[in-house]
Amino acid sequence: MGHPLLELNGKTAVVIGGTSGIGLALTRGLAQAGANVVPTGRRAAQVRAAASEVEALGRGSLAQTCDVTDDSSVEHLLQLACSTFGSVEILVNCAGRTKRMPTLDFPQEDWNAILETNLTGTFRACRLFGRHMIERRYGRIINVGSLSSFVGLYEVAAYSASKGAVASLTKALAVEWAKFGVCVNALIPGVLRTDLNASLLDGTERGREFLTRTPMGRFGKLDELAGATVFLASESASFVTGHMLVVDGGILASGVNQ
Repeated sequence: MGHPLLELNGKTAVVIGGTSGIGLALTRGLAQAGANVVPTGRRAAQVRAAASEVEALGRGSLAQTCDVTDDSSVEHLLQLACSTFGSVEILVNCAGRTKRMPTLDFPQEDWNAILETNLTGTFRACRLFGRHMIERRYGRIINVGSLSSFVGLYEVAAYSASKGAVASLTKALAVEWAKFGVCVNALIPGVLRTDLNASLLDGTERGREFLTRTPMGRFGKLDELAGATVFLASESASFVTGHMLVVDGGILASGVNQ
């Protein structure tokens, strides 16, 4: 038996960007804790695969694509989730994109696209789902930040700026929506090896530097994010809002490691 305050039975979670990498790991973790989970993204085949994973765990799901850069797409997702499950208690914002390049060469359209997805997309989903949660006087919003919400990472200025802003947005919404029973927090993953970043980490100077800077001396595993996410989504976190929960093997605590 799990701890009753950590169970998510009867709750419905929407995970935007929930069909691969970190998002898919969070989708699995929330479903394992008892929630109905709607994992969504732009690619229909991936959405269907993720939804069937949730159903294989015995939870309810939906296969509906969503593009966070489009208001009507997010609105449609919310309406469909509500008509299927009655309400949405948990929102996880995990849609993200990045590009590594020296800032002097960085195209304006790439800056715009990264900010539009990572920051404005998160804001759009928070506002639409937040309205629903405020009406019901209950909600858990979990935004996915980054180490670059706190420290500079080399040659990813647009991504860093977007994730710094996500941390700030998280605190602002937490302060504004606390009185409505809506907790807004951020999950801050450390360096986890995913399909998205494997080429940046495997056998590279950057990968070696990350390992040197990580007191645990290894990259994180995707499923090591699940417990923190379930906690933030649960009744256990009823007095936790505006918090950045860092799961990074000690990187942000680290000064000298040897």
